[in-house]
Amino acid sequence: MSTFVLIPGAGGTAWYWSHVVPLLQEAGHQAVAVDLPGDDESAGLAEYTSLVVEAIGEHHTVVLVAQSLGAFTAPLVCEKASVGELVLVNAMIPVPGETPGAWWDNTGWAAAQQSAAKAHGYSIEFDTDTYFLHDVPPKIAAEGEPHQRPEGNAAFESVCSFTAWPSIPMRVLSGRGDRFFPLDFQRRIARERLGIEPDVVPGGHLLSLANPEGVAQYLLRG
Repeated sequence: MSTFVLIPGAGGTAWYWSHVVPLLQEAGHQAVAVDLPGDDESAGLAEYTSLVVEAIGEHHTVVLVAQSLGAFTAPLVCEKASVGELVLVNAMIPVPGETPGAWWDNTGWAAAQQSAAKAHGYSIEFDTDTYFLHDVPPKIAAEGEPHQRPEGNAAFESVCSFTAWPSIPMRVLSGRGDRFFPLDFQRRIARERLGIEPDVVPGGHLLSLANPEGVAQYLLRG
C-alpha cells in the first residue's frame, strides 16, 4: 500500500483532488490532499512546504503528486520528508533559486501559450472558461465554485531555494488538451529542466477534474 500526498495548484484548494482521492482509496491506498492557504499574503512556499511535510508525517512509501504551481513546493518537501516517488502534473517545473513569478518569462510561457491558441483557434486572451474549464464537466465545475480562491503574491514572490531535484523516481504527466500550458511547451520544459519525457493523457490544465480516472490510473501504474 502506498500513501499518495497530493499538492494542489494556484489557490491551494484540496478540493481539486476530490475526484481522484476516492479512486486511489478504492484501489487500497491512502490518499491525502493538502489544503494550502493560497489567498494568505503571509504564506509563501516555506509555509506551503511545512503544511505538506506535516501531512506526510510518519507515512512511508509516499508518492508526492504536485499540480501546476504545486511543483514549486514539491522539491522543498523532498528535502525535508521521506518521499519515495515524485509525480508532477501539468507542472510549473522550477530550477533552483527561481521564483514562481519569474518562471513565466524564464520559460517563454506567453509566446508558447499564444502560439498554441492561434494554431488551435481559441482566444489568446485568458479567461477561465477557455483555458481552465473547457473540458471540465459542468456539474464538476459548479461543484468547485465554492472552493475557489485566488492565489496571493506571497507564493509567486517566494524563492524556491532547493539545491537539486531528488535522486528518486520521478514522472511528469501532461494533459494533451492543456491550453494554459500547451503540451509542446510542457515537453520542452520537462526535457530542459528534468531530462524527462512527459507521459500524456487526455485532458486540459485541470486534469484531475477533467479526467480523474486517467490521472488515478496513471498514478496507480507506479
